[in-house]
Amino acid sequence: MPTNFIAELTWRGMIHDIMPGTEEALNKGVSAGYIGFDPTADSLHIGHLVQIMTLVHFQRAGHRPLALIGGATGMVGDPSGKSAERNLLDAETLQKNVEGVRSQLSLFLDFDSKENAAELVNNYDWFEGMSFLDFIRDVGKHITVNYMMAKDSVKSRLETGLSFTEFSYQLVQGYDFYHLNKHKNCIVQLGGSDQWGNIVTGTELIRRLGGGEAYAVTTPLIKKADGTKFGKTAGGNVWLDKQRTSPYKFYQYWLNTSDEDAENFIKIFTLLEKEEIDQIIETHKLAPHQRELQRRLAIDITTRVHGEEDLEMAIAASSILFGKSTSEDLKKLSEDDFFAVFEGVPTVILPKAELSGGLSMVDVLAGKTNFLSSNGEARRELKANAVALNKEKVTEEYVVSETDLINGKYLLIGKGKKNNYILVFKD
Repeated sequence: MPTNFIAELTWRGMIHDIMPGTEEALNKGVSAGYIGFDPTADSLHIGHLVQIMTLVHFQRAGHRPLALIGGATGMVGDPSGKSAERNLLDAETLQKNVEGVRSQLSLFLDFDSKENAAELVNNYDWFEGMSFLDFIRDVGKHITVNYMMAKDSVKSRLETGLSFTEFSYQLVQGYDFYHLNKHKNCIVQLGGSDQWGNIVTGTELIRRLGGGEAYAVTTPLIKKADGTKFGKTAGGNVWLDKQRTSPYKFYQYWLNTSDEDAENFIKIFTLLEKEEIDQIIETHKLAPHQRELQRRLAIDITTRVHGEEDLEMAIAASSILFGKSTSEDLKKLSEDDFFAVFEGVPTVILPKAELSGGLSMVDVLAGKTNFLSSNGEARRELKANAVALNKEKVTEEYVVSETDLINGKYLLIGKGKKNNYILVFKD
């Protein structure tokens, strides 16, 4: 059953600005709307998820979502929200990035629906054959410099400097909207609140060129309750590509959100209905230490981005640190996930030849490492059944061999729940 798009975004807290008449226009019937994604990398990150979910809701409301990949605008650079001009991309890098973004969007949008299939469009297709003189004659003359200078994205950069390339961006984006309005019957452009100036330039251009009706909707820029930037960690962006951000780290990002942020994020980043979200929030408040809100948020988003199998691996990896696990659980982890789980744990590198005749547990604990201070302490801890090798308790008589290695490379030794040490064996 199609939903009212604007009403859906409203209760989810996903509307910042909306042009008058937008809701009434969308309620008349099936309409097309678009959001642009500049392919500055070969993967999207979670900062793009608000806009992706906006398109998902647009399609669920029965409308036709257009995902515009900026093959042309990626060569220019949008000044909105930027303090300095970014590097421009060459054609080969740009094409690689376009393909990466295209594949990720297909995880969220239905491109095969018979009623309102999503469509990918690339603005390079209509800018490729347009000359600079054609553009300034047919487009540039319809928007005044005074109009362009009044935009926040321009004013905020006047002191630090703004190139003509960046200054022209709003005209280029405005023409995108005009082209889609004319050729795809696209009546609404969607985007983040920092895009408002660029979007209304498009509606103005459509009006001045005698196009059809055109509207604008923007979503709030997401901020975390503690003031830190959403989507960033100490290691940088949280990417949708598992090669850049492992499913384990992706899952952990959402699992570690604050209660206040989780209440906000579960409305924005999942498709759970209002009644179910309200129930999850109430359940969470009864036992906050169980982190039910964060758990449901993490499960929903990780499954959508990475699938059930990677979700299970992420949960298994999490339980290794915080729950009961075995050596078999450890061996299921990829090398990246293993070191992500045990990030910051002291590590020593040894030649694999050390294992040729086997190593005693005393040597592993003290002789070859400084995990324990002496051979005597090692023997005492082993007799007390306090030492684990790859999460399995061992005795002083145990001899370590290559068959114990995880991924043929490393061992995990531990005493208690929090004291761990990694031995990496190299050829």
